[in-house]
This record gives sequence, C-alpha cells and structure tokens, in this order.
Amino acid sequence: TQFQPLLSWLEGRGHSVLALREPGGTEIGERIRDVLHDHRHADMDARAELMLYCASRAQLMAARILPHLERGGVVVCDRFADSTLAYQGYGRELPLSEVRHINEWAMGGLWPQLVLLLDAAPEVLEKRMRGRQLDRFEQEGDEFHCRVRDGFRELAAAEPERWALIDASLPHEEVAVTIRAAVRERLGI
Repeated sequence: TQFQPLLSWLEGRGHSVLALREPGGTEIGERIRDVLHDHRHADMDARAELMLYCASRAQLMAARILPHLERGGVVVCDRFADSTLAYQGYGRELPLSEVRHINEWAMGGLWPQLVLLLDAAPEVLEKRMRGRQLDRFEQEGDEFHCRVRDGFRELAAAEPERWALIDASLPHEEVAVTIRAAVRERLGI
C-alpha cells in the first residue's frame, strides 16, 4: 500500500529509484521466492529457509543494488535483511547472532541506512488480510507472528538511528505523510 506512493514521491524529487522486493528482484531471486512461499514446503527447515533468503539477497546485492548505488541512485526494497532477523531469528527462533552474521556476509557488510517499520496491532492486520490468499508465512500461527512483531520492535529499539517506527493503523494517506517525513529527516532526501 505504501510502496508505490513512496517511489512516486522519491522520483518526483528527482531521484533515480530502484524498486525491489525480497526475496526476488532477480531471476534467481524470483525462483527462490517461489520455493519460499510455496505451501508445499511447510516442513522446510528453518536453517534452509534462512540460507535461501540470504542466497537471494546476495544475488540481489551483486546484480542490482550495488550497481545502482554506485551510480548514485536510491534503492527502496519491500523487506530486506532486517526482516530475516525478525522472521528467522525471532520467529523461527534461530540464534540471532548467527542470522545477523550470515546476512552480513550475504550483503558484503552493507546494511540499509533506513528501515521503515510499519507497525499495527494484530487485529488491524487481521482485518486487512481478510479475504486475501495467504502465503506460507502469513498462515503461521499467532505465536509466530507475535514473536516476529516483538522482534521487529526490539530491532528498532536497539538501532533507533537506523529505524523509523510508523503507526500503520492510521489512514493510508497519514501513513504516507509520516513515511515521507521520516525519509526526509533521516536521509535528507
């Protein structure tokens, strides 16, 4: 909901914007995405899941992100390494230090400058998801989703200079205004 308005706003300000999603963004990444989101793989080992995310991320960094940054562009990605910390670290309960280390290696040490955490109460999210076809992660139980949400919030609290917590329960236009303000303030864009 907020991805396209942010891209349009950045482009309207004269930035060369590369819009990506994770996993995905490359041919290899899209194939990995299909495996990760496939309901038939509900029994996937958490470590295998982590490694697939990081494989997609390494390819995305090499093929798309680094070349765009080297040309002076802005990269906006729907989910990235911090999502892996929340989902595989907190959600799947893998050791956070190991999840962080593997991500660090996959990204060549280049972490996002700004992470926008769009946070809303579970009941708000449940209402918004009603009627959608859910992927393998969205079908996980409440305990998993609570661990993930708590993980995101802990990550944001630990690095407030890199994170902006956005109240996603507000009307869409108010959320968009808050996002633009955070990007202006934190990145000077």
